[in-house]
Amino acid sequence: MILKKLVIENLRSYKYQEIIFPKGAILLSGDVGSGKTTILLAIEFALFGLQPSQKASAILRNDAETGRVILNFEVEDKNVIIERTLKRSKKSISQEYVNLIINNEKFEESITEIKTKILKLLNYPSEFAKKTNLLYKFTVYTPQEEMKQIVLESKEVRLNILRHVFGIDKYKRIQENTNILRLRLREKIRINEALLQNLDKIKDNLKEKKILLVKLKENKKKSEEGFDNKFGTRILKERSVKEIQDKINEKKSLETEKDKSNILILEKKQQISNYDKNLAFIEQEINELSKFKLNETEYGSLVRMIEFQKNKNEEIQKEYVEIIGNLRSLESKKSETDTLIKKISGLEKCPTCLQQVSELYKNIILENARKEIDYINTKILQHDKTKKESISKIEKIKDEINSFNKKKTEMEGLKIKLENAKEKFNRVKDIKLQKKSLERDVSLLNDQVSRIEKIIKDYEKYDKIFENRTKELEEAKREENKAAIIKAEINKEIQFLEQQINEKREEVKEKSKLKNQTEKIKNLEFWVSEKFLNIILSTEKSVMITLRQEFSNIFSKWFSVLVSDSLIAKLDDDFSPKIEHRDYELEYSFLSGGERTAIALAYRLALNQIINSLLSNIKTSKIVILDEPTDGFSAQQLEKMGEVLEQLDTEQLILVSHEQKMEDFVDNIIRIRKENNVSWVA
Repeated sequence: MILKKLVIENLRSYKYQEIIFPKGAILLSGDVGSGKTTILLAIEFALFGLQPSQKASAILRNDAETGRVILNFEVEDKNVIIERTLKRSKKSISQEYVNLIINNEKFEESITEIKTKILKLLNYPSEFAKKTNLLYKFTVYTPQEEMKQIVLESKEVRLNILRHVFGIDKYKRIQENTNILRLRLREKIRINEALLQNLDKIKDNLKEKKILLVKLKENKKKSEEGFDNKFGTRILKERSVKEIQDKINEKKSLETEKDKSNILILEKKQQISNYDKNLAFIEQEINELSKFKLNETEYGSLVRMIEFQKNKNEEIQKEYVEIIGNLRSLESKKSETDTLIKKISGLEKCPTCLQQVSELYKNIILENARKEIDYINTKILQHDKTKKESISKIEKIKDEINSFNKKKTEMEGLKIKLENAKEKFNRVKDIKLQKKSLERDVSLLNDQVSRIEKIIKDYEKYDKIFENRTKELEEAKREENKAAIIKAEINKEIQFLEQQINEKREEVKEKSKLKNQTEKIKNLEFWVSEKFLNIILSTEKSVMITLRQEFSNIFSKWFSVLVSDSLIAKLDDDFSPKIEHRDYELEYSFLSGGERTAIALAYRLALNQIINSLLSNIKTSKIVILDEPTDGFSAQQLEKMGEVLEQLDTEQLILVSHEQKMEDFVDNIIRIRKENNVSWVA
């Protein structure tokens, strides 16, 4: 089971709240009394309703007339939504309404029926339908105030709780059912003895049928000999027909081969015709291409001219880039000088010494700045002129390169055409050779067709022979079928008689088996009456010992994670925690608050693990809820909680704590706030 969403309305300190539960470790964080535990109680109430020891007034908000909780969770491939409501009347508060939705199928039934469906979804044992939800508490969620209760209970109360949780309190019911079983066994003995009265008569009838079976088997042997003769005759006829059939098949094979050869002749003649057409076309192309010639010297000179112009273009491009850089530098200097003129023109006092600046001094600076601008403008005009000249040269070189490239492309096209002419000349030679080969093939195939036609004519005599031998084979098959029918009828009689014999044998066997069973039932009745209860009592004891050993080992493991190595924890025979320090047992009252909490938490986790192992098919094994498990923990113990949470094999862990340190060990944090008696998720 994995929780997905919870809606709370008018429960305890909440008016309305929606809470989303992701997978992984989730911390419900908030101050003491902020409403963290209410979320856990709402989950439990949604699943199982009000418990026998639980009052509705402790759940419904004091100033509200109605309350509601909606829980959405998934179990394997099922999406489940359960809704429960509370209503206040003049005298009491009661559950008013409950509905369950499983994969969009809605169930509106009684509270008991819905609880049964929930238990079935979670795969809890059916006996928990009429019990409190202890199994849920000790596998999923134990409220804070009940965490240490099972440890502090008396021996008898604790053992009864564990029997209830482990599902072994059923041993008490066995004694009550023993007398009922003994009476039923005695009744079964009387019925079986009545059924065994005709056993001897059935055995005599079985002997008579065995004698008749021997006679039928003698007749069967004679019919099989007659059938074998007819079968042999039919086999000889089939062989004779097969010999002729082979000749007929050879004739058909030759006819097929002849047809294939004729098809090949037509195909090869068509190929020869295609070759003639291709030769004429290619020879015409060769004649046309022979008129063209390529001047290699002119082509080489053209390539060198193109390369020269490209190098020249690169040099001018570099000059152009340098000019652009100089222009940008001059423009920048001009802008700086303009800024200086504006700044000096409006300057009254020196920004450094705060003395009055004279007009003469400002005019000298301004005059120098204007001369600088005139000089820069002259340089800019010179560079602009040079820039335009460079652009003109670049455009001219590009035109020359394009012209040269065009001539080069034309000469390269001519070169390709001349190379194609050589390839076509070689292609003419190949086609003539292939044509000559095809003409030889056609001649050979014509000779082969003539030879096959002569052989086919010699095979025509076998058609009549095949017809006669086929008629003889059909007659042999009819005679064989008659013999097979006679043989089958006798076999059917034998089969029917053997079936009757087998039925009688089976009846004798069953009655003999029934006789043995009756003896066993008598022995069983004696064993149940005299020994069974002692075995049940010893079995219960053995189960409890096995559970205690495994439980103790797991409890010790969790305790060792939470507490220093100097303390050793285990369980005694009545499942009470026993703490030792250097071989001396420590009284529970002498332990610190953190150590007591560690005992309760280790006991809780061990109980969860042993129950999930014992009841391996329950569907709540993927979720664990811990309510303030670190109450009284030291800083060192809080650090160890990270290791505890890592070792928990769960897909979803919901942890309630007001300890800030716990935020370091979880994947998600849900912060709870409370003000004016109203709680909400921050």
